[in-house]
Amino acid sequence: MMVRLFLLFTVVPSLELYLLFRLADLVGAAETVVLVIGTGILGSWLAKREGLSVVRRITREAQAGFPSGDGLLEGALVLAGGLLLVTPGVVTDLVGFALILPPTRRLLGPALKRWLLSNVHVVQLGSPRPGPGARGRARVEEPSATADPPFDHPVV
Repeated sequence: MMVRLFLLFTVVPSLELYLLFRLADLVGAAETVVLVIGTGILGSWLAKREGLSVVRRITREAQAGFPSGDGLLEGALVLAGGLLLVTPGVVTDLVGFALILPPTRRLLGPALKRWLLSNVHVVQLGSPRPGPGARGRARVEEPSATADPPFDHPVV
């Protein structure tokens, strides 16, 4: 874990600085600054647009009673991509665009989901119940007395 943090906070910024200096040598310092500012503006606009699109889709799916796990994962990818795009750098911009643009995001999403399912352990509290959109469409069985109680806690 320590090695990963070292790479993240020292090697990646050093690589980004090196690439920005090389880019400034090739195209000029002013052009490089304009490019960094431009990708930040474009990245924030794309993140807002794609983020709102994902939120609308999650809302539609929730109202229809479907689980929104994939939509939440896509939302997290858009958020990460937006953060990377407003961070100055060449590599972070490339990764940020890959996370925000729908075609590459849809390619990366399933691979990330498989990795998360195999490496991250989830603790579930209580028994799962369908959301409000599904309650009117399908028969919902009430939990038995032996099952885990729902999240209704008495007010003291």
